Amino acid sequence: MAENSLFAILMRGPWWVSAAIAAALIALSFWALPPAYAAFGAAGAAPFVVIAAIAGWRQLKAPSARRVAQTADAARAMSWPAFSGAVEDAFRREGYEVSRVGGPAADFNLKKGYRISLVSCKRWKAARTGVEPLRELHAAKEACDAHECIYVATGEITDNARKFAADKSIRLVHGPALVQLLAAGGHRKSAG
Repeated sequence: MAENSLFAILMRGPWWVSAAIAAALIALSFWALPPAYAAFGAAGAAPFVVIAAIAGWRQLKAPSARRVAQTADAARAMSWPAFSGAVEDAFRREGYEVSRVGGPAADFNLKKGYRISLVSCKRWKAARTGVEPLRELHAAKEACDAHECIYVATGEITDNARKFAADKSIRLVHGPALVQLLAAGGHRKSAG
């Protein structure tokens, strides 16, 4: 699905937007079409009902803002060995073979099947991630011919860094995605 298609945009939005579109299409069908054809017109709302259900399910499972903040604070308070161990454990639980990398650009090399990913983890307390660490990670990916790179951060990521990550297909793991990753590793915080 294209990132800027109507359905992709609705999947990222609140579930009720898709539900409202579906309700409007159904109402319009029964208002504008003869009764014999109204049900066929209303069937056009089915994709929006499905999207509303999927978006609603995702939003129900998403961690609260309080839980995201608690997890980020707890991760920033960890020592580097504890934080890197938690991330390493989480990726192993997701089925990756994990090995440590000794360079400044990447911390882990993940392997699943024939796909190789480089991971960089930052647990900076006050800093915002700019483009430079992402640029270094992308250069390391190119140098070792990895399939993808993943940047794990406990802090904020600047708009320029987000744009660079999108342009270079760098997967950003922060906020709710960080909560889910650490939860996958068995490092659950109390739900908020």
